[in-house]
Formats: sequence, structure tokens, C-alpha cells
Amino acid sequence: MERAPTGRVIVKPGREKSLLRRHPWVFSGAIARVEGNPGAGETVEVCSTDGAFLGWGAFSPLSQIRVRIWSFDRETPIDPGFFRRRLSAALALRRDLVPAQETNALRLVHGESDGLPAVVVDRYGDTLVLQLGSCGAEAWRGCLTEQLVALTGAARVYERSDGEARVREGLAPRVGPLWGDEPLEPISIREHDLAYRVDVRRGHKTGFYLDQRVNRARIARHAPGRRVLNGFCYTGAFTVAALAAGAETVLSIDSSASALEAAQAHVVMNGLDPARCEWWDEDMFQALRRLREEGRRFDLIVLDPPKFAPTAAQASQAARGYKDLNWLAFRLLAPGGLLATFSCSGGVDEALFQKIVAGAALDAGVEACIVERYTAGPDHPVALSFPEGAYLKGLLCRIG
Repeated sequence: MERAPTGRVIVKPGREKSLLRRHPWVFSGAIARVEGNPGAGETVEVCSTDGAFLGWGAFSPLSQIRVRIWSFDRETPIDPGFFRRRLSAALALRRDLVPAQETNALRLVHGESDGLPAVVVDRYGDTLVLQLGSCGAEAWRGCLTEQLVALTGAARVYERSDGEARVREGLAPRVGPLWGDEPLEPISIREHDLAYRVDVRRGHKTGFYLDQRVNRARIARHAPGRRVLNGFCYTGAFTVAALAAGAETVLSIDSSASALEAAQAHVVMNGLDPARCEWWDEDMFQALRRLREEGRRFDLIVLDPPKFAPTAAQASQAARGYKDLNWLAFRLLAPGGLLATFSCSGGVDEALFQKIVAGAALDAGVEACIVERYTAGPDHPVALSFPEGAYLKGLLCRIG
């Protein structure tokens, strides 16, 4: 059933420019006035000061992102049919771009870049994990769940709406089954002929770092015969990929004992040699300093840290952390060694990240060049009108 708009949002003069370029966010500071009394998540009409239609969006009274645009087409009703069409298009894109033989675990819906702001859907085998990060997404939870089951035939849909974005929306976290039974045991998945077990109930993000799938395979090609260090290893996907490709040894470091336990299990279940592995349960910064003191050297280092800067406001502080981390890593590389370094911080763009890594190399006294660049896989598309979707960036640097 279509839900009629409950109000109008009038943007300030000049602030309609981003909407005309199809950027889907309207910030509170861009709003001249709100007409009517729209509630959280309700559909509003967004207009310029001269009354021109700009879009249909979901209203969020507490968030700095006051409106998230569903559609820029005046003739498009925001109803269950709208969500079915958007979900169908997202699923078709993945069928075209991600071969079924490559994996049975991938992102099916990537928020704004699939025309569904703040809606994330990840697939793990026959289980879907749904994340809703805004009032608008929250309002259509039931519809989204029903449509996903109808379109995919999934056995279950589990909700992991526990991200920090919900706090800014004034929403409480929600975790639990939406359709089917609760997955009490980790779910088995496959990726590039390797096997993993994913805890969708308690794992990071929705249980696994799906955005690194392509990068794991690319980096593994450099692993044969090398001494590898996998920092912030979580459940060891980079470790397993490197070992399977022929790494001589892999030291994996994480500050979570349970993650390291899962990583060790992944090594065994893939038939790899545990004797080639070393595991440290330690803070990464402290571990890198200890390795330097011990005179250890590595031929390939992978750094995939958690988010240091969710927004640009935290970029300056995050830059110091990234620089220290990469400086320490450069000092541990053997001649000709490779550093695969990542940032998933939305507040640090690709240019700034490269500048930070360049500064770390300079301070470490090494000559380094970029030999590869990394982004999220094709199941994490980035709309040209929404550059914020390009949150994951990575560099493979080789020292002389």
C-alpha cells in the first residue's frame, strides 16, 4: 500500500544543487522550513524555494541527514512496488557481476548506491542479513523482509541493525530473526574454493568482511614463498588465502581471542598446515613495536584496521593513527617487500590516505611505490552521484 506524503521539506536557495546532481542526502542545515508534521521515517516531498519538485524522501527529525531521497521522479510512488523494483535491480546487478562459482557470500544491497539509502543486505548461503540504518529504512522493515524472501527464496532473514548510524537517527539497536529460524551455529560459506564459517549473530559488521573478497584473491597472488604478517586478522580470511596460495609462513595478529580461535579453525578446515602459522593475541600497535624490537622482517604485510574516522571531522586524529601504523609496517619490511594497507574510514578519502601512507614511508626512510590499488568488490557498487559509497580504499606498496 502506498503511504501518502505527510509533509514538504523546502530547501534553502542554492542548496538544491546537490539534489539536482542526484545526491540523496538533505542535511538539516540545508532546510529552510518543514511544512506539515512528518514523523520519523515518513515520506516527504522535497522542493526548492520556488516550489519545484526535487524528490521523495524519508524524514528523520533527529539526524543531521534530515532527509534521504528514495526517488527523484515525481511520478514514482513510494510503495511496496517501488522497493520490489529496487531490490530486483540490485539482485540482477549481482547476478551479472559476481559469478555463482566464485562465492555464495556477497552483498546484495549496498544502500544509497542501489537506490535504497541506509539499507544493507548481505547473503551468506541461504541466509540473508539485513541492516537498517535510518528512520526511513526502519519504516519499511516488514516490506523489505517480505520482498527479499519472495525474490531470493532465502531460508531466513536475520537483522543486524546495530551500527552506530542508528544512534544518530535516534533509533535503538535491533538484532534478531525477521524470517525463519535463528542461526544458532556459524554459517558455512565458500569463497574462491576456500571455506569459512560466519557468525552472523555476533560477528563484525554482518559477520564477515565481504568487501575484501576480491582483494584477498589479488593479494594472495603475491604470497607464494613469502613471510606474511596479517594485521587485524579477525577470523583469518587473508591468512587462509595467503597460506592456500603458498605463503612460507603467516603471523596473524588480533586483539580478540575468539576471532583468533575462529581463524585457527579456518586454517584446519581448509586443510592447510598449522605449523606455518603463528598467532598473537595483542594490540596491533604494540605488536608492531615488539616485532621491530625483535628484529623481525616480513616480505608481505597486510593491514586492514577498523574504521578510524567515520566522518571528515575525525580525519585529523585518524591520520595520526594511520601514519603511525604504516610507519611501523614499513620498518618491518624486508628489501623488496610489499605492504597492502587499507582504510575503511569514510572521513579519509583516497587522496588523503595516499598522502598519509607517503608520509609514513618518508619518515620510515624507505623508497616506496604503489603497484596496485584496491577498492571493494563489484557487489559494493558506488553510484557516481554518491562518492561517499567508496569507503574502502587500499594500496599495495613495494619498497626498494
